[in-house]
Amino acid sequence: MADREYDIVVLGATGFTGALTADYLARHAPDSTRWALAGRNRGKLEEVRQRLGEGQDERPLVEADVGDPDSLRALAESTKVLITTVGPYINYGEPVVAACAAAGTDYVDLTGEPEFVDLMWLRYHEQAESTGARLVHSCGFDSIPYDLGALFTVNQLPEGIPITLTEMIRVSASFSGGTYHSAVHIMGRLRHSVRVARERREREERPSNRRVRGTTALPHRDAETGWWVVPYPTIDPQTILRSARALDRYGPEFRLAVYLAAKRLPALAGLGAGAATLVALAQLPPTRNLLLKLKDPGTGPAPEQRERSWFKLRCVGEADGTRVITQVSGGDPGYGETSKMLAESALCLAHDDLPQRAGQLTPAVAMGQTLVDRLQKAGIDFSVVEKR
Repeated sequence: MADREYDIVVLGATGFTGALTADYLARHAPDSTRWALAGRNRGKLEEVRQRLGEGQDERPLVEADVGDPDSLRALAESTKVLITTVGPYINYGEPVVAACAAAGTDYVDLTGEPEFVDLMWLRYHEQAESTGARLVHSCGFDSIPYDLGALFTVNQLPEGIPITLTEMIRVSASFSGGTYHSAVHIMGRLRHSVRVARERREREERPSNRRVRGTTALPHRDAETGWWVVPYPTIDPQTILRSARALDRYGPEFRLAVYLAAKRLPALAGLGAGAATLVALAQLPPTRNLLLKLKDPGTGPAPEQRERSWFKLRCVGEADGTRVITQVSGGDPGYGETSKMLAESALCLAHDDLPQRAGQLTPAVAMGQTLVDRLQKAGIDFSVVEKR
């Protein structure tokens, strides 16, 4: 792809997270990186470019619309890596994946939608393998900390033996209208998601020499930390398990549990009750539409809110008597750190020497330790807390 016009294009640059991703690239991408902003409204793209600051006046702008396949084909053929922040992905993501798979273009997004990821595997994985495209979903807070945190922890343990990993996430953050809309769509399509996941399981080959499984427990109080924990019903455990099936480093047997944690039971109980209510209301179109009207998809938390936000992921890995505790931590998970993770993923695919793999890949499989190193340099902490 040496003859491509751009190294990276940000599609959806006029949206909340897209603009933050563009701002990160403007401040941190190497001067040699050829990158552009893309969206359907040139006037809004120009406004984003103006906000990028000094030295960005000539940043290329490309008009493209997820509803116009010809514009997406031209866009995908012009760049090595295409970032898309246009969601919900179940509604707007497939045309972008299709264009990248056909053009052999690397693709990154920040989806947390399991149904979308499974559908894209069913429809485009084989084509991407043949064209050399790397389709890497969930390169934001879903699922970079969890997936790379698992890899980082596994790398501290002995090789070739069974591994048990437990992750516990604590978060203090606000979320944008776009994230809220995606969550409502996920909750409203649970039956569809289960059906598509079953179809993928029936078609996807599993390693014959490795047993990989997720484990769960009822809500309980963790004896070591004193935190209250509940199983984490997101895309993140699925992403980790796919990495474990693909990489020998996870051992002949790998068991995983991922929990949401809080110091106080009422906080966790309130969150659970709220989520259950949203799930129930999202099942029927009339109430789902009312939920979607509560937040504008283009809005997000103010800078001062983002500055107060943080996340801490505790990982406990055990293998044949060796026990290691690691931590992945950072600032605002929904936007500041997500835009960093997304941009660094694109820079990694565009510039770094990575394993020759193609198709739909997890972040750990596509970029692995190379991306961990990038994120550490960018200020996201991966550290060993204890090893014995």
